[in-house]
Amino acid sequence: MSDLGRIVQLSVSNGGVPKRAVDTVRLTALGLDGDAHRDLEHHGGPERAVCLFAQEAIRELQVEGHPVAPGALGENVTIEGLDWSAVQPGARLRLGDEVLLEITRYATPCFNIRPAFRDGDYSRVSQKRHPGGSRVYARVVTTGTLRCGDPVRLLSDEATPAPGRPVR
Repeated sequence: MSDLGRIVQLSVSNGGVPKRAVDTVRLTALGLDGDAHRDLEHHGGPERAVCLFAQEAIRELQVEGHPVAPGALGENVTIEGLDWSAVQPGARLRLGDEVLLEITRYATPCFNIRPAFRDGDYSRVSQKRHPGGSRVYARVVTTGTLRCGDPVRLLSDEATPAPGRPVR
């Protein structure tokens, strides 16, 4: 794994899971255009504008027998090729040419994703129970348009602008 990956799938829904794949989407400060949340207490908002997950983690879950697929766990952006252990709160990701995200927290698994797991064991994507196997939430630092296949770069501390400084 490296600090350079790519977007495998972009996913939106009218609320709930699974989310459906889209090829291109505009990203605003509150998330992907066309994406909605039924439970605004636990999902959405500026600090949880985007949910991301690793394609490699999805493959691992499939090998374990879970009927999971991209978008089934409510993630908006499925990424392949990054060192997922480095995608943690505080990390910044550049998606495509325009978008900059900052990881804010690990996503807590909820009852609604049970159908994507063998025997309904949705704790399989709990950061507490299975470190490194969780989805993550991010805030949008710079908006823009995303496309499937866009590169995703995990930015080093040196490449990350200081808080309060404009981002291009």
